Amino acid sequence: MVKCLKISDSVALGLHACILIGSAKEKLMQAHDISEAIDVSYDHLSKVLQTLVKHGILISRKGKSGGFVLAVFPEKLQLKQIYEAIEGPMVFDHCLFGRAKCSVKQCTFGKLLVNINTLVVDYFTNTKLSDLLNGGKK
Repeated sequence: MVKCLKISDSVALGLHACILIGSAKEKLMQAHDISEAIDVSYDHLSKVLQTLVKHGILISRKGKSGGFVLAVFPEKLQLKQIYEAIEGPMVFDHCLFGRAKCSVKQCTFGKLLVNINTLVVDYFTNTKLSDLLNGGKK
């Protein structure tokens, strides 16, 4: 019906995995270690990690001592980039009925949906991965 604030399991996995990988500095992290650390399905996590590799956010090294490392400096990596690699463009509707033309004055929620969606997009755009590493302040 409508796309309103939605952070999928895949996006949550991607964000948490990138935080763990970024916290490891340049040390490779293996998928099974990440899945254990955040207590999630290894298979689901592996698909998310491969998506992030495909979009140039992570680098994957194969082999026994392989794993994942960030392809982008944490100071340059927006949370929005991680979100969009997994879900596609961050676009939200401002009407629960999905109407292109909706009167905010008549809406049950007034400007609430507009405000929430704006806050989410601003947060994901203006927050870098480095802000969340090692007890970041954001």
